Order: sequence, then structure tokens, then C-alpha cells
Amino acid sequence: MSADATSAPRASARAKRAHKPRPPLSELEQKIGHVFADKDLLGRALTHTSKASGRNGSYQRLEFLGDRVLGLAVAEGLYAALPDADEGDLSRQLAGLVRRETCAAVAGTWGVGPHLILGQGEVMGGGRRNQTILADVCEAILGAIYLDAGFDAARAVVEAHFRPAEPGTAPRGRDAKSTLQEWAMSRGLPIPTYAIAERTGPDHAPHFRMAVQVEGLEPGFGEGTSKRVAEQAAAGALLAREGITAVGEAAAETL
Repeated sequence: MSADATSAPRASARAKRAHKPRPPLSELEQKIGHVFADKDLLGRALTHTSKASGRNGSYQRLEFLGDRVLGLAVAEGLYAALPDADEGDLSRQLAGLVRRETCAAVAGTWGVGPHLILGQGEVMGGGRRNQTILADVCEAILGAIYLDAGFDAARAVVEAHFRPAEPGTAPRGRDAKSTLQEWAMSRGLPIPTYAIAERTGPDHAPHFRMAVQVEGLEPGFGEGTSKRVAEQAAAGALLAREGITAVGEAAAETL
């Protein structure tokens, strides 16, 4: 079979995914925890520049606003929750919670990808999984919530979804898989197991979604361009969700 013959089905499959109808926004609102009075704000927060009509039709301005809303909400929560922490400690906590990787991970838990409004080129290029786009949209959604219902509503969403443990990263400089394994073993649990939840993309550029299972816990999921990277992301997501900050302990929810 020729190369053209084998590439045609793959191109057709990508085209079908590109034209798959977006799910209703109510599903996204439920995961975020905010129902928009002005649905246009949410629509704009999901619109990439490649699909925007007009200079201000994309999420960029909302992203600018949401970045400041996120910073203030997290800073206020940390200030109230950690009365004995000095400025340096507060700054380090803040930096971890507002970093782009954290925002992208939060957008992933919301299931933002299928709702994104992207140009054809971005869709075909994997834009729905692009970590930069997901981080930008997360901040844009927070900005949209602020405009829709005020700071208290935006702060409530931040408190619900941003935790001191950083999604996708290991606490105290350890890699996430090692930290999760040591935590499980310290509790007499079996070693965490990993499995491929989904594999997409061509053979030369695969994309993996891995699941990690720890006895007694819901699975954690992570994505990456290799199984190793996706396993680390899955372990980091589970650590973050469970508030595990060190071997043998879990973080108190400080926000």
C-alpha cells in the first residue's frame, strides 16, 4: 500500500474530529461551578485568535484581566490561611498556584478542550491539547466570571480549583511518580499502576493519555508526547487532587 493510501484515512479521521460538534456550554459551566448570565462572555473566553472576528473577539483581553483576578484571589486566600508565613513563603506559594502549568491543569480538569473555538489550522495542530492555549483560556474564563458576576464569584471558583499542591509537578523537587510510589508504600498500599487511557496522533508524533491507579483512590490522568511524560503528569495530577505534599502526609486545604 502506498504512503498516500495510508495517510488518507488518518487525514480523514483528523478531519472528522475537527468537525465534531462542541458539547453544550452547560457541561463546562457545571465543571467550573459558575453559570453565566452573559453567555457571550464565556464564548469569547473560549475563542482563539485564529477564529476571532475582529480585534477584540478572542480571549486575549479576558486573559489579561483573569490573570490579575487569579493573582489577587490566591494572594488573599494565602494571606488569610497562613498567618505565620512570611513574605517569601507567601510569594513561593503564590508563584506555584498561578503558574501557567497550574492554569493548564485546571483547564484540563474542566474539560475545556472540546469547547474551544479554534481555527482549522489550530484544530489540526492539536490546539485542543495545547498547554499554552489551555492556560490562557483558564485565565480568560476567570476574567469572564469577574465581569459576569464580580470578584466574589471569581474568588469562589479559584478557591474550588486552585490548591497549594501544583498539578503536574512533584512536591519538594521530587519527580511525581517517585513521590506517589513512596506515599502509597508508606500506607501499605500496592505500587501505583499505569495504563494507556488513550493514544492519538500519527506514529511519528503520538500523544498519550495515561491513567494512574492507587488502591482506594480514583484514577489520575495525564497527557504527554511520550508515555513517560504522560505518566509523570498523571501522577502529578493525582498528587495535586489528593493534596499530597510529602511522603506520608496530605495537605490541609488552605484556600
